[in-house]
Amino acid sequence: MKVIGIGDNVVDKYEHRRVRYPGGNALNFSVYAAMLDASAAYLGIFGNDAAADHVMRTLAKFGIDIGHCRQVAGENGYARLTIEQGERVFLGSNLGGVRQTESMDFILQQMDWLRDFSLIHTSSYSYIDAQLPELATLPGWLSYDFSDDFVIAQALPLCRWLDAAFFSCAEWSLVETRELLVQAVRAGSSLAVATRGEQGALLFDGKNWYQQEPETVTPVDTLGAGDAFITAFLLHLRQHGNIAAALQAAAHFAARICLVDGAFGEGEAY
Repeated sequence: MKVIGIGDNVVDKYEHRRVRYPGGNALNFSVYAAMLDASAAYLGIFGNDAAADHVMRTLAKFGIDIGHCRQVAGENGYARLTIEQGERVFLGSNLGGVRQTESMDFILQQMDWLRDFSLIHTSSYSYIDAQLPELATLPGWLSYDFSDDFVIAQALPLCRWLDAAFFSCAEWSLVETRELLVQAVRAGSSLAVATRGEQGALLFDGKNWYQQEPETVTPVDTLGAGDAFITAFLLHLRQHGNIAAALQAAAHFAARICLVDGAFGEGEAY
């Protein structure tokens, strides 16, 4: 199965160690899909600094197709963070670096190529909302990670284009989370999923509710756990069509990623 992450890539700078790791929601999806034996590609914009070189070398190591990406002069995206008792704590970022000023319209020139993918995943940090209507015309499933800092009034109109909408709701009550997922499906998404940290995940498909407990591990680093959950869930569901089994596979893979430094390792000093 061919899958692709479109949008953000960064390096996560661990300031307490002076080590950076490749990451970003869309890029993580591509790498995790490759780790789960899918044929994976990534489509996005790189800067031309050492951080961008690090990210591109890593993608090549995982065998991920980046042949349709753009590279422009400027600073690659980065996030600054630290770890406290295994939990990642964000300290700031450069808001995507070159991606702030470079349009993602170029991806629409790749529509014939994109038709070959069974899954297309993007995120709220990918500067790609304007291109969602075109991407939604493709035969593959289109999924979107709204993360944890979305505005409901801005998120819901995007759901009309989506097969799967994901939200991080660790700080939300169960009642609030359920209402959000109902609204997302009513707005047009085929299904909506909320990850809720230690409380697991909740899914609504317009008819049925599903709940998945997390696998208990002592985390080394929780960075990437949400992206890992999304990736494993989507791949399993696309291949097998069983929501409950897909949620279980997602919880297992997310727990596995919590035992790795960075989103998936590959750190280097900076």
